[in-house]
Amino acid sequence: MKKEIRLLGFDDSAFNKFKDKKVKVIGCFFRGGSFLDGVLSFDVEIDGMDSTQKIINAINKSKFKTQIQAILLDGIAFGGFNIIDIKELFNKTKIPMIVVIRRIPNISKIKLTLAILGMKKKIKLIEKAGKVHKIGKIYVQCSGVSLNHAKQILKISCTHSYLPEPIRVAHLIGAGLYFGESKGKA
Repeated sequence: MKKEIRLLGFDDSAFNKFKDKKVKVIGCFFRGGSFLDGVLSFDVEIDGMDSTQKIINAINKSKFKTQIQAILLDGIAFGGFNIIDIKELFNKTKIPMIVVIRRIPNISKIKLTLAILGMKKKIKLIEKAGKVHKIGKIYVQCSGVSLNHAKQILKISCTHSYLPEPIRVAHLIGAGLYFGESKGKA
């Protein structure tokens, strides 16, 4: 696999769950884990249902789409519980998906919380995403890509931390936009 494989990583910015209705999502186009080639952004509703379609729209409209070899997501939800359907994302873009998770999720607790909040239909999206696998210090869920291929992509893109550079930089940009300055903890 080439070291300068084209990747697109997404993360959401911080938000105030009591005041904000939307959250900014940042996408960073990278060559491997070395070069930032572009940035895109859009808003999604906090605890909404629009993240999957907004990501599909952003990718399909992007001038970089034909070059993207994999999409990396920082978690399976943006804006609280705006859960992303990674299977639909792969089906509508035909680009392999890797969800990067920093800590092993407590799926039972998440499902219980969704049920309490009256968001039971979102439980199916979590189940649909499939098994969580440990790779090094992180966990992943994949769609349209084998676990072995995902490991190779992570090996290339994790150059400055255990997180892939496209996600790490998207996180820094999101923090800078929300707080006025990033805290450097990505």
